[in-house]
Amino acid sequence: MTDLMRMRWFSVMGIPGKKKLSCPQQAAARAAVQPEQILLLWLAFFGLLLFATAWLWKLGIWHTLVSADPTFLTVIIVLIFFGSTFWCGFRSVRLAQQRHALSLVVQRLQSQPDTLVAALDSLGVDRRTDWIYAYFRDILSKGPQGWRENGQLTDLLAERAHGPHESAWWVNGIQLKLGLLGKVIGFSILALQIGAMESFDPGQSQLFLKNLTNGLGIALLTTMTGLAANILLGLQLTRLDRVADELVADALSIAESDLGPAFGQAT
Repeated sequence: MTDLMRMRWFSVMGIPGKKKLSCPQQAAARAAVQPEQILLLWLAFFGLLLFATAWLWKLGIWHTLVSADPTFLTVIIVLIFFGSTFWCGFRSVRLAQQRHALSLVVQRLQSQPDTLVAALDSLGVDRRTDWIYAYFRDILSKGPQGWRENGQLTDLLAERAHGPHESAWWVNGIQLKLGLLGKVIGFSILALQIGAMESFDPGQSQLFLKNLTNGLGIALLTTMTGLAANILLGLQLTRLDRVADELVADALSIAESDLGPAFGQAT
């Protein structure tokens, strides 16, 4: 049983006092295990989302949402949510690729550390897509005396891993704001309809109630849709942020502690 499997077993069983892996060992272990986990999680989430979408369609909920909202803010929120969800899937693929690249770097360090520099030089690294390869190649290019001075390179890696998520969080806030905008519009319509009534005729009570429910329907439906979309997209973005944090932390831990053998130095 490997140290990683033993640690997980003792953690699950609650057995104290067992050997713990050091930070570099933990980073190397995470880099070598299940690099595609974030993509599998997103696919599972997207499958549940498709099932819920089909179920709501069968119940006629989508038709009700569209017909009850003449402002079409509900439709706009739903379209933004699905577009953002597809973007999260693309981002999951990108992060899974970088995790896989990190696992390959770890494997080369463990098997043939002296060939890592030549292997990275031969890859033809694209800095826009191959963040991990570019990160380690730039560190190793500093040579045996300067490879530990990687603060700026680590900041650059963190920006590539986290930068696009900031725009996605802004879009997530837009969904909630559109829902609140629909609420304001709905209550404004309600207030205008009430103000336009010069007198109340009991015979027109049905028409009066219908006018009231139109405004309330817009307000409540858009707010509910915006809140639901905000929560569901927030779950995806939170997980993406966590995976990006782990990727940068593991890469930094390996860069600080495990690159010595690539220059013939002891770790």
